Amino acid sequence: MGKYFGTDGFRGEANKNLTYEHAIKIGRFLGWYYGERLNKKAKIVIGKDTRRSSYMFEYALCTGLMASGADAYIMHVTTTPSVAYITHVDDFDCGIMISASHNPYYDNGIKLLNGNGEKMDEETILKVEEYIDGLVEIPVATRDVGRTVDYVAGRNRYIGYLISLCNFSFKNVKVGLDAANGAAWTTAKAVFDALGAKTYVINAEPDGYNINTDCGSTHIEHLQKFVVDNGLDVGFAYDGDADRCLCVDEKGNVLTGDHIIYIYGCYMKERGKLVNNKVVTTVMSNFGLYKALDKVGIEYDKTKVGDKYVYENMLQTGNRIGGEQSGHIIFTKYATTGDGILTSLKMMEVMLAKKKAMSELAAPVVYYPQVLKNVRVKSKPDAQNDPDVQAAVAKVAEQLGDDGRILVRESGTEPVIRVMVEAGSDALCEELVDGVIEVIKSKGHLA
Repeated sequence: MGKYFGTDGFRGEANKNLTYEHAIKIGRFLGWYYGERLNKKAKIVIGKDTRRSSYMFEYALCTGLMASGADAYIMHVTTTPSVAYITHVDDFDCGIMISASHNPYYDNGIKLLNGNGEKMDEETILKVEEYIDGLVEIPVATRDVGRTVDYVAGRNRYIGYLISLCNFSFKNVKVGLDAANGAAWTTAKAVFDALGAKTYVINAEPDGYNINTDCGSTHIEHLQKFVVDNGLDVGFAYDGDADRCLCVDEKGNVLTGDHIIYIYGCYMKERGKLVNNKVVTTVMSNFGLYKALDKVGIEYDKTKVGDKYVYENMLQTGNRIGGEQSGHIIFTKYATTGDGILTSLKMMEVMLAKKKAMSELAAPVVYYPQVLKNVRVKSKPDAQNDPDVQAAVAKVAEQLGDDGRILVRESGTEPVIRVMVEAGSDALCEELVDGVIEVIKSKGHLA
């Protein structure tokens, strides 16, 4: 991770940590870099979510790109996965998405994608950062400045692509969608309507300030109530840029990314499509998922937290489905990134193909109680590698055996060690977590 760009782009409060000047510079550098490298006028596509500041960043990026002689194609309000898809299929040199995902409206972010629609490589991002910091100079275009092209057609083509992936009619299925007042509001309903569903939508009236506010996948309780009150068959909640999706069954229960991986993994296995007989999870997936997968004989890889690491694993191994508990699910056959709307279509497919209610499909995954506590420490490596701390962790693991698990890991962003236990009861989780924290404390590691 660089100075400005983390695992999911350059994030910050708009015009505080992430300013319009940063956006101009990012545009300036990318426009010049791809033009120079490919010896032609660079062609770069941009999408944005519904935040008020997304318009400012869009124009700033376009200004920078055009000043470097590149052409900027703008898809307007659209989802992150749609930008990834269009970057790849329409041969753009790179793609840019303006979004802070599930964060509040006053935050924003700039995500960079390579020509294949994947997260941009570290090497190029470090070059962008050097230019932001004034360490390199690049020329401006003079007689051959770039232009801005309206590319709403790209969004429509992406909608067409999603519809083309469905082999089932959704006729007479009552579906609830929570668009989080974000990017999905232009896309999700169009797809479900085209496939014949009876579509009921909430939180699809963005005003620039209400994205993710008490709605979407981070406040799924509203969709739970909506599904039950209206007698719907299923509900799907997206986040601000629609790269994640959580599901609500007909009884109002929340199905996380873990349930989705299990349901679709089983469906792939039954049809002989589960390459390597394996799904990809992160270390934060619930113990209940692993128990359920063991029962049906599906293997799993565990990566670090972050959809970036899930995708890297899938590229290296050929594994075809993976994701995070939060609802970032990647289907590598169809997309290079988590795609919330695609995920919801895949869940519909399983429900219709197997003629089973969503609650029945999810039933084998029984969630284990979980307690996670953060401990502020002087040094993360010292606390992690302390022999007494390691002995305490090993003792808990032995005590739990096959009935739970302990995970102790360093935070990627704070001076914090996270201690998590999943076991048969909340009380036991608490007791075991506190026991390990006590050892960290007694050895003088607390900050």
